[in-house]
Amino acid sequence: MNLHEYQSKQLFERAGIPIPVGITIEQTSEVTYAASEIDSNGWVAKAQVHAGGRGKAGGVKIAKDGEDLAAAVEGMLGGTLTTHQTHGRGLPIHKVLIEQTLDIQRELYLGALVDRDQEQIVYMASAAGGMDIEQVAAESPEKILTVHAHPAAGLQPYQCRQLAFGLGLEGKQIGMLTNILKGLHALFTHNDFSLVEINPLIVTGSGKLLALDAKINIDDNALYRHPKLQEMHDPSQEDAAELEASQHDLNYITLDGNIGCMVNGAGLAMATMDLIKLHGGDPANFLDVGGGTTAERVAAAFKLILSDSKVKAILVNIFGGIVRCDLIAEGIMSAVKEVGIEIPVIVRLEGTNAAEGMEMLKNSGLNIDVEDTLTSAAKKAVASVQ
Repeated sequence: MNLHEYQSKQLFERAGIPIPVGITIEQTSEVTYAASEIDSNGWVAKAQVHAGGRGKAGGVKIAKDGEDLAAAVEGMLGGTLTTHQTHGRGLPIHKVLIEQTLDIQRELYLGALVDRDQEQIVYMASAAGGMDIEQVAAESPEKILTVHAHPAAGLQPYQCRQLAFGLGLEGKQIGMLTNILKGLHALFTHNDFSLVEINPLIVTGSGKLLALDAKINIDDNALYRHPKLQEMHDPSQEDAAELEASQHDLNYITLDGNIGCMVNGAGLAMATMDLIKLHGGDPANFLDVGGGTTAERVAAAFKLILSDSKVKAILVNIFGGIVRCDLIAEGIMSAVKEVGIEIPVIVRLEGTNAAEGMEMLKNSGLNIDVEDTLTSAAKKAVASVQ
């Protein structure tokens, strides 16, 4: 689950991480009050959406007076924002964060995520703040400093100093960074975060460190332990199909291709997508219907796939282990009849009672193409959209 910037900064403030003075508003009528409460020579208006790259897309604007600020907020609230991270989809703007302007002398990067290889949290810092960290990693990996926090020992003060020295911080700034890192570590471990980023972490003209931006991702599997964090979820920022899929216990991710995939098992789903790409096609989605597939879940999966207007064919690849393939075949036939599918449907079944299931599909009289192998099914799906 992702948090908005203003929500992340609320958590930062509670953990003692310094942030700019700011107020989040939902209506243009609140602009005057917000500006009067923030003692500043100017203001920054930030659209609150779950995406990076807001500045380049017009989602971050600097205002020198109240009139400029009102115009900036009015141009954001109620609209949508499309950035390079939203894949062409405009995210709705329901809130705008108004903050004080600051004298920025340096922009740094600070982040933390789970290093699954080492089973530790890795803390990353870079003097190239304000930039796309992926670009920095690709072009200048030596500019990224890292330390790992052992789950038993936690993040150590010497590791914080190591990052501070690497960033060129001096004097009291070393202690400031240490306190920020200690706050991040407490937040990360106590709340089951999967990612935290401060980009940029700024050094002001007076030498202070502040989190100018904030990004937090929380491990969905641990949300049951954090009901207050769960209340921060903003469903308006989610892909509509992915949100609906979660309500049916389906794992669904929208992609850019035109071949819909319905598979049981994450590994098998990825292998299916790889084969589609190998033979010249493009998958329209990742969809794992799970091991306990039922007719109702298959019907819901078909509806999800067909909600994407780009889909021109559907490839069903099911391995019947827990559930028999003949029961899966019944579910597929029922779903095809219920949904009224007009595009090609290619099915490959393997596992318990696979032969019976395949025979049922062949004799169904429906527009279903049955293939014996995954390779032939993938080739048929690719050919059907070409």
